[in-house]
Amino acid sequence: MGLLDKLFGKQAPQHEEEITMEKMNIGIVLGSTREGRLSPQVGNWVKELADKRGDANYTIIDIADYKLPLLGENGGDASGAAGWSEAVAAQDGFVFVVQEYNHSISASLKNALDYLRDEWGNKAAGIVSYGSVGGARAAEHLRGILGELQVADVRVHPALSLFTDFENGAELKAAPVQADSVNQMLDQVIPWATALKTIRK
Repeated sequence: MGLLDKLFGKQAPQHEEEITMEKMNIGIVLGSTREGRLSPQVGNWVKELADKRGDANYTIIDIADYKLPLLGENGGDASGAAGWSEAVAAQDGFVFVVQEYNHSISASLKNALDYLRDEWGNKAAGIVSYGSVGGARAAEHLRGILGELQVADVRVHPALSLFTDFENGAELKAAPVQADSVNQMLDQVIPWATALKTIRK
């Protein structure tokens, strides 16, 4: 027995067992519902990049698919609220696709966020934004909202410019550096989502 074994005790033999980690479920949330929106293009682009990684189950969640009238509005058809709750609850983390409207996020995304509370808590999120200045101001507003909902947003933030990453401001033609940024963001989202899942059990 060596000196270290005498001091600290003999280490137990390590078993050569493959430890299979459960894949995280990451929802890619489209944050706009207006006609002519660009968020489906951006969301599909993010999903294509993410699926190549093979490190999580990535699903596009389109808030336009759920009937969510203004929260608290009398007589509104909120029949989509239960489905919205189930879709969000099933995720371990999120990528929010955010466009900038008047220096902030869209009313539809804010409303969808406000509909839920417990379903968001102790999960991780990344943000992909777009706009005339990359949607940066909308992303910063979203960070404050996510903090209140106990969603931990990561630092890396792909910001797409309507002038350089979209052709004629309408068709996504993202620069290669933006794809690298998406992967760097997911490199942070996945471990955070994995860690936070342990405190939700």
